[in-house]
Amino acid sequence: MKKQRSFKEQKGTLYLVPTPIGNLEDMTFRSVKTLREVQLIASEDTRNTQKLLNHFEITVPQKSLHEHNYKERIPQLITLLKDGKNIAQVSDAGMPSISDPGHELVVACIEEDIPVVSLPGATAGLTALIASGLVPQPNYFYGFLARKKKEQIQELTELMYQSATMIFYESPYRLGATIRNMVEVFGPNRQAVICRELTKIHEEYLRGTLQELAEYLAETSVKGECCLMVEGSAESAPEEDEGTLMEQIEALLTTGIKPNDAIKEVAKKNGLKKQIVYNEFHGIH
Repeated sequence: MKKQRSFKEQKGTLYLVPTPIGNLEDMTFRSVKTLREVQLIASEDTRNTQKLLNHFEITVPQKSLHEHNYKERIPQLITLLKDGKNIAQVSDAGMPSISDPGHELVVACIEEDIPVVSLPGATAGLTALIASGLVPQPNYFYGFLARKKKEQIQELTELMYQSATMIFYESPYRLGATIRNMVEVFGPNRQAVICRELTKIHEEYLRGTLQELAEYLAETSVKGECCLMVEGSAESAPEEDEGTLMEQIEALLTTGIKPNDAIKEVAKKNGLKKQIVYNEFHGIH
């Protein structure tokens, strides 16, 4: 167990700073202040972040931190933090680590007892969800699905009986194919909402069944960043047939569990008295 007192430490601190997902006015006062006061900004794309820094007249230097260089970059950042430097981490848009780089640095800081402070701010998934009209809670954030159809169908099949409203991110170029795959797996009648260009001048919500959205996208191309939300399943997953009592016991025995413990577990799982399962195992009738 580890305990972090976020604002009592004297060593360097990693600040996770959300950036606007489109509208620069969504940058919080605290986020701007933090970016001005740290000694370094770790950015997913320094060129993209520089535009944000220029807008708010922030002159703090940057270092890139992305999926291609994090293994060599993280030790460098950890050294700076241990030396007392404060670092802000940002992604191109929204929250660091949410479908963006960042998680590995957070884990490294926790392992080294370096404070990690997360600032609240823009995030596309929940922002779109609360205006979607779909049930906002519980919700299940998935992010990006696999690109290849076979892998995506497999992922969607695993989500078939998810009861919470599901939140996905998707490229406008793959959106039509993804929704057709959802029709194939979830069926045509699930309610779904596409939100595109969130917080920008061309922000748009498309609401309907999966089939209606698939038909619309077959005739109309969409542009911009897209968030796709799909209502959860009203049906529960069918119970799997785990076999006879004897088969269940034998399956547990292959894991190395003792016979008496296996009997006890099978009895509990099936809502039976232990003696009944014991008799079955030993052939006592």
